[in-house]
Amino acid sequence: MSTWSPSSWRDKPILQQPTYPDQAHLDRVLQELRNYPPLVFAGEARSLKEQLANVAQGKAFLLQGGDCAESFSEFHADNIRDTFKALMQMAVVMTYAGSLPVVKVGRLGGQFAKPRSSDTETQGDVTLDSYRGDIINGIDFTSEARVPDPERMIKAYNQATATQNLLRAFASGGLADLHQVSKWNLDFAHKSEVGEKYEKLAEEIERSLQFMEACGVTSKTYRTLRETDFFTSHEALLLPYEEALTRKDSLTGDWYNVAAHMVWIGDRTRQLDGAHVEYMKGIKNPIGIKAGPSMDPDDLVRLANAVNPENEAGRLNIIVRMGANKVGEGMPKLIRAIEREGLNVVWSCDPMHGNTIKSSNNYKTRPVDAILTEMKQFFQVHKAEGTFGGGVHLEMTGKNVTECIGGSFTVTEEDLSSRYHTHCDPRLNADQSLELAFLIADSLKDAHK
Repeated sequence: MSTWSPSSWRDKPILQQPTYPDQAHLDRVLQELRNYPPLVFAGEARSLKEQLANVAQGKAFLLQGGDCAESFSEFHADNIRDTFKALMQMAVVMTYAGSLPVVKVGRLGGQFAKPRSSDTETQGDVTLDSYRGDIINGIDFTSEARVPDPERMIKAYNQATATQNLLRAFASGGLADLHQVSKWNLDFAHKSEVGEKYEKLAEEIERSLQFMEACGVTSKTYRTLRETDFFTSHEALLLPYEEALTRKDSLTGDWYNVAAHMVWIGDRTRQLDGAHVEYMKGIKNPIGIKAGPSMDPDDLVRLANAVNPENEAGRLNIIVRMGANKVGEGMPKLIRAIEREGLNVVWSCDPMHGNTIKSSNNYKTRPVDAILTEMKQFFQVHKAEGTFGGGVHLEMTGKNVTECIGGSFTVTEEDLSSRYHTHCDPRLNADQSLELAFLIADSLKDAHK
């Protein structure tokens, strides 16, 4: 590690990066970012690692969720609040039914860059650069919008700053108080069967709180009843931006990415000799590695050893994304390879990316049934292997969108056009997320019998 630096990734082959037309402009923006304050602190990242160590041991569960790709146009306090409330709903369902603390990590406050399957996009007889997220270029299909613009990094930083500040306020300023549990339910969720199920659970929790208050246990005397720890994460894809926000901790001398508490490597950029793996080797944040059907078990072991050579508990989160009905074939060999080497990891399920389809009316969507199926299979495989399925990684929102089909409050293919707002991949709405939370809670109860 003596040869590592925040810029050593520049000597490695790299994928999924834009080509900026003006290098001098890019350099000026990156220098400006290097002088900006951190968005998170090293001590917070260490606290998350400690909590994830409990997840790895089966003593807690990781809930990681939020936007597929944050956008400049949808930036609004209400959207952040509603996603926070949806995650709190999910967490309380899992905690109450599963009797496990839930570590809450948002895909928020920095999730702006997206990998693409192709460098270009064609509409009719026009071919342009692909949209790579608002931190890089614009979504409009025009040659002007698709030119990578370094100034977008400054705007992304400022939006991330405001988002993180608001999340901190929600987590510590009253919205996370368990006495608000019935108020977390979003208006449109009341109409559904799963919304009614949540309201019944909220009533049970409120009765329990009343009993605890009678015994002298109140939110005034116990912080955990009125506040929560809420962490942020994003895919560390645009490495010039990540490098500019990598700082040395004054207490430990270690390097941390101060743009998020946790960052991860995507399935398209996890090459062992690549730039993204090189960057992750040197930072001390908890990190994730996406593992799809093409992941070789021996490669996964090599990756784990490369980014977590000291085998620290809570440092490494393997986020498995197989697709419904592929988990039973693809995941056991990964688990066995990790177990054989005695590696400390958190196993998390991403049931979104392997279940993307095109609807008959040409919308990219995801069937909720397939998402639920992959989640069920994830827990079944871990139970069979004697290991712990420790987390879920979701693309979801608190908004009443119609992007994923199915669910108890059914969204049909015909409904997709009514509220299809995503800038990239389809997200679960709060109702569909809550349905998944109840399934996870049941699986956690079953796993701990």
